[in-house]
Amino acid sequence: MEFDMFAYVWLPLMIFAARICDVSIGTLRIILVARGQKAVAPLLGFVEVLIWIIAIGQIMENLDNWTCYLFYAAGFATGNYVGMVIEEKIAMGIVGLRLVTGKPADELISSLTENGYGLTHMDARGTVGPVHVLFITVSRKKLNELIDIINKFNPGAFYTVEDIRFVNQGVFKQSQSGSGRMFQRKGK
Repeated sequence: MEFDMFAYVWLPLMIFAARICDVSIGTLRIILVARGQKAVAPLLGFVEVLIWIIAIGQIMENLDNWTCYLFYAAGFATGNYVGMVIEEKIAMGIVGLRLVTGKPADELISSLTENGYGLTHMDARGTVGPVHVLFITVSRKKLNELIDIINKFNPGAFYTVEDIRFVNQGVFKQSQSGSGRMFQRKGK
């Protein structure tokens, strides 16, 4: 009995690679759909399904080859991971950070303003007394930089980060020089 290198090594590896590609594309497509990207999401969907049809077609042609099943499943799992890593690296979109702190926030507010971050702040009352609330809308690419500033001036501060699908107006940090830019929606 002769070992078929193509059937038990190369074909499963090709199926594995195809699944990584189509699942990674699918992860990005879902994110773009959630963000309302009507032009790009359908194109990614087309490529995703085309790759999937090719991969599943090879599975159906080789139903007696159990290595194809394993590599198909491993490609799916790996594709999920790769898709999340890609999305994290490109950091598309805008997020809102809401910070609540019982500590004085004047230095933090000054530092954020000096670094070009637009923010809204107010005094409020929390469960255990007076608090300061800051609302900051920022590009996801700048989120880690923003969190570093927060941790420098107010370590342990309570904050939440939420994806924002649409922004009408605001001041956003744009460059390392600290200059912000005003964003205003065109039309309507």
